Amino acid sequence: MNIKYKEITIRTAVEHDAYTLLKWWNDGNVMAHAGFPNGLNETVESINNVITHNKERMFELCIIEFNDIPIGEINYRKIDEDTVEIGIKICDFSYQNKGYGKIILSLFIDTLLNVLNFKKIILDTNLNNVPAQKLYLSIGFKQVRINKDAWKNQIGELQSSIDYELDQISFKSYL
Repeated sequence: MNIKYKEITIRTAVEHDAYTLLKWWNDGNVMAHAGFPNGLNETVESINNVITHNKERMFELCIIEFNDIPIGEINYRKIDEDTVEIGIKICDFSYQNKGYGKIILSLFIDTLLNVLNFKKIILDTNLNNVPAQKLYLSIGFKQVRINKDAWKNQIGELQSSIDYELDQISFKSYL
């Protein structure tokens, strides 16, 4: 994948991205919303394994760049012929709350729906991640269910999540 729009690029992760991903994935501040307040304790080798085996698992990990500087990651995983699950993280906090999420998601979702021809996009987010919930609703995602106290984070705290889905008709692009 290689999507460019003004100063934003979304591109497939390659091996040299492992060091950037290592920094983000092992940072508890970046990973807390996903249930890992102590980070993931990954290695360069384990991250390169994820990168090099993307296609085998029907998964693609991408790097988000702003003016050629990595600021986050976005990915998709094929569920079936029509459905794909996505995830996004703006890992450089200085780029959060500036409206880039709407543009990045619009670019990515447009590609998934109109180039790769998926019919439905699903995702979930932590119930406490209110900014993400607002973003997803603004793009057109519909809340499917709340999973109350469904899992524990790595320090044993119960967590709840919200499942969302989006189709072509509901998608509101910010491009």
